Amino acid sequence: MDTSQPSHAPSDPDTPMDPVPLSGGTQTAPAPTADYDAVLDTAAGVARRWLDGVFSRPIPATHDIDQVKAAIGRELPPHGLEAESVIEQLAAAVEPGLMASQSGRFFGWVMGGTYPVALAADWLVSAWDQNAGMRDATPGVIAAEELAGEWLLQLLGLPGSSDVGFVTGATAANFVGLAAGRQHVLEQAGWDVNRDGLSGAPRIRLIAGAERHGAVDLAARYLGLGEATLVPADAHGRISIAGLARALGEGSGPTIVCLQAGNIHSGAFDDFAAASALCRAACAWQHVDGAFGLWAGAAPGLRHLTAGYELADSWATDAHKTLNVPYDCGVAIVARPTALHTAFGVHASYLLAPAAGADPFEKVPEMSRRARGVPLLATLRWLGRDGVEELVTGLAQNASRLAEELAALPGVSILNDVVFTQVCMAMPDDEATTALGERLLAEGRVLASPSHWHDRAVLRFSVSNWATDADEVRTTVDAVRAALPPR
Repeated sequence: MDTSQPSHAPSDPDTPMDPVPLSGGTQTAPAPTADYDAVLDTAAGVARRWLDGVFSRPIPATHDIDQVKAAIGRELPPHGLEAESVIEQLAAAVEPGLMASQSGRFFGWVMGGTYPVALAADWLVSAWDQNAGMRDATPGVIAAEELAGEWLLQLLGLPGSSDVGFVTGATAANFVGLAAGRQHVLEQAGWDVNRDGLSGAPRIRLIAGAERHGAVDLAARYLGLGEATLVPADAHGRISIAGLARALGEGSGPTIVCLQAGNIHSGAFDDFAAASALCRAACAWQHVDGAFGLWAGAAPGLRHLTAGYELADSWATDAHKTLNVPYDCGVAIVARPTALHTAFGVHASYLLAPAAGADPFEKVPEMSRRARGVPLLATLRWLGRDGVEELVTGLAQNASRLAEELAALPGVSILNDVVFTQVCMAMPDDEATTALGERLLAEGRVLASPSHWHDRAVLRFSVSNWATDADEVRTTVDAVRAALPPR
């Protein structure tokens, strides 16, 4: 193989050119498809080999970062390599450092798997290479994303007049909701934060439950909101409604309240209806962090968990968790589009105003981004309303089945009411729980997240993968049984 000349440019001047109609004429443009064929075929083969083994291979990575860097080669080579060789060598070096997170026995960090249709749509997004920032410039992907947003609002029962923006994940989605909230509550207080900044502005009271996710803290930090006033939570992490009433009554002025759809350990949901009544009375912006739990609103049998969440002002969720689309696809939903567009909109002579509607960059912190909403649309179109309900319901049922079978094992306690997709287990003492987690990781069939909850070491099983079925639950329980200490 000759590696002295990388195949970066069209190599054959006689390559046929496909006609490309241009406005006002019949000119042609070169179509260097041959430059793509071989390397894409190589990549497809590498991807298929990975997918063929991902459901049966050990779940943890076998190489660490230093080993992967060494396998890639630490020095930038003086000469480029053939494109196909780059892909083959990259895969050979990187794959030992990958988790098999698509496995039905991967329960870590609330990471979903990937539906085949979502992966295929994501490949199209890369092939199309559209900047999904401006509405009129790339109407194909914008139409797909807007439809995905409309369908999502219908599925979740959220106000149809809401705006939907696509971001990297729930941290960014929480940032969007809180930014719109900051804009709105300061405007109601007579302060223009875009013009005058935060210095000298009325202080915003940020109120959240004691068991809120750290993503809320990060988003608040990014926005200069400072630390939240924390309201006590019950044994399963739900915000105390009496405590929220006290916190709202202890001050006045611009206020944002963060609620939670799906506690990271217990899966519990706040009482949205009661909280909303308090927030409305206090003229507080109500934001819901529902990274994985917001999807309970799409399943009639689970919708009681989200009752009243439609009364909020903004919501954050991830499609790469419960809906099983590839990373990354966070979703920010705001019921007050004017506040959203004021917070993120920008106008300049080089930006064409859309003929109708708002540009996507007026809904998120990015002016340039890939069309993250396209795999979401493809997945919703493939599943349909019934399929989404079946997916969400099935995840919750498998979590309940897993909790029931784990609880029957000697020494195992389930610490939460399993109302959605989270299962939190512990052994009689922290040392035994930690040791169990280490043995599971070393054996490799199952991965659960080690954590601490209520001052105890726990193992958290987050059932987020479409591939987790009854057989995978049984295999998981067998692996835990085998990893238990001898009695």
